[in-house]
Amino acid sequence: MARVSDDQFGVYVHVPFCASRCDYCDFATWTDRAHLIDDYVEACVVDVQRRKLPPATSVFFGGGTPSLLEPELLARVLDAIPRAPGAEVTVECNPDSVDRAKFDMYASAGVNRLSFGVQSMRAHVLASLGRTHDPANVDKAVAWARDAGFQSINLDLIYGSPGESVDDWRATLDAALALEPSHVSAYALTVEPGTPLGRAVAAGERAAPDDDDQATKYEIADDRLHAAGFHWYEISNWALPGEECRHNLLYWDQGEYAGIGCAAHGHTEAIDGWGRRWWNLRTPDRYLAAVAAGDSTEAGDERLDPATREAERLTLMLRTRGGIKLRSANADFSPMDACIDDLSGAGLLETDGDRVVLTRRGRLLANDVVARLLIALDQQAPSPAGTR
Repeated sequence: MARVSDDQFGVYVHVPFCASRCDYCDFATWTDRAHLIDDYVEACVVDVQRRKLPPATSVFFGGGTPSLLEPELLARVLDAIPRAPGAEVTVECNPDSVDRAKFDMYASAGVNRLSFGVQSMRAHVLASLGRTHDPANVDKAVAWARDAGFQSINLDLIYGSPGESVDDWRATLDAALALEPSHVSAYALTVEPGTPLGRAVAAGERAAPDDDDQATKYEIADDRLHAAGFHWYEISNWALPGEECRHNLLYWDQGEYAGIGCAAHGHTEAIDGWGRRWWNLRTPDRYLAAVAAGDSTEAGDERLDPATREAERLTLMLRTRGGIKLRSANADFSPMDACIDDLSGAGLLETDGDRVVLTRRGRLLANDVVARLLIALDQQAPSPAGTR
């Protein structure tokens, strides 16, 4: 997997509105703020204009539920964002809040990639997650998208949900692939404190996800997707050739991107090797007030020194098919080299050309692998050249 080039720039637009909140969700979303939508869109437009952004090579509308916006409103924000020729423009969609006319207007506005929150194609599994859509609506939504001319379509799936059997997961994968997406994201269910699911698990009312069950389902997904022509390019993401999400590649390769809207994050890289990560005010009300007052919408930031960036680079890149670079032939053997050798001997890493990448078993234990490599990175001085 090639690195994104240095001239890539992304814009993430956070749409914090939802019709209902899923039981597992801890994102910055609200179900009681629909009256703010028009003003919020205008605030996003003003924020974009004030920032004087360079041309974006990718734009991603996430949330929340971006497809709740009237398409004219979404187009208004998109029109304000300067875009490079051929920019990737993605909109996350709930299958219950779309129709053919909406997709036609998205296409006319310049949207060229859709990401559907499917999670499962089994009704009882969706109910266990607090999802409200009917699996049949996924079929209709994808068909409408195809009729509107969309070819780049992602389906978001979740495995390891309460009450989901292995057969349920296989059925979800088969139904998803029957829709012929170009990209599939599959995530293990994570129980977050403070969510309805988290509270239920803490109270003993619901079972926590089982690690072995999730590992089995990950392997099933990897086998099934590989057989259908998809390749994994990040632990939770598979794509047909050429259909990788360019916007997400920016995140994993420490590229530059701006965050528009409440709770959105941005990242910039300075020429001195330092970086800056920043995030906006969390609630739509405070974001609107800051824009109206001409104040900064940022809630905070952090400066990333070269050592921190190196550690983050390793953490992020090892999640991808590109992996990290091996030492050069004339380099001294280091703690990092020894760790890589040990992890390779344990079947967790493998060599691919001049790179070292996670095996499938390594992907299942990625957090442990990264933790061991970070310890080795910290032990050696100076910091290694080229974990890129």
